[in-house]
Amino acid sequence: MSGVTSVDGATAQPGPASTPTEPSGPAEAGPAAAGASVPVPPYPGAPPVPPVPPHLVAEPDRLTRFVTRLYARSPRWVVPLAAVGCVAAGIGYTLLSDPTRSAPDAVPSCLLKLTTGLDCPGCGGTRALWYVLHADIPAAARHHFLFVFALPFLAYLFVAWAGREAFGWRLPELRISPKMIGGFLGVWLAFSVARNLPWAPFTSLYV
Repeated sequence: MSGVTSVDGATAQPGPASTPTEPSGPAEAGPAAAGASVPVPPYPGAPPVPPVPPHLVAEPDRLTRFVTRLYARSPRWVVPLAAVGCVAAGIGYTLLSDPTRSAPDAVPSCLLKLTTGLDCPGCGGTRALWYVLHADIPAAARHHFLFVFALPFLAYLFVAWAGREAFGWRLPELRISPKMIGGFLGVWLAFSVARNLPWAPFTSLYV
């Protein structure tokens, strides 16, 4: 069938299929079109959950800005030099005060030992450092052998960090895993308890 005959006899030719016309104006703006987040209720009939406000970052105060600006403008060797100064001050205090001759209640003193008579986990560390500085390793270990054990590792870590920050040294790094740190803390805790036990041979650890 090539065509359709009209009432007056003219044959109408089939034309192209009509296509839907696009709206001439802009589409109606909805929440999805505007990019706004629509709160979705957790279950049907529940009230909509309000959107979470963006995280606000607090403005740094003047002191923080000053320290940050000073750190950014300082030479790279300033921080390691300050750390070396702190270590030197601690060593100087230990040498001048001679903790091996001070009274148990001398200032400064361990508050735990002063009030309870028990050794705290750090008791004997200053005396151990004094003996190490005088090359008396057995006496240092007698006062705090865990401190003597950890001192070479701490010294190497400090030298490696200070050398890298100040001079760009690339010393081999000590790989200390969290398990090793946890194990050392566990041994330190056991040592702190054992040195306060009133029975031999634990009494030899009391300082």
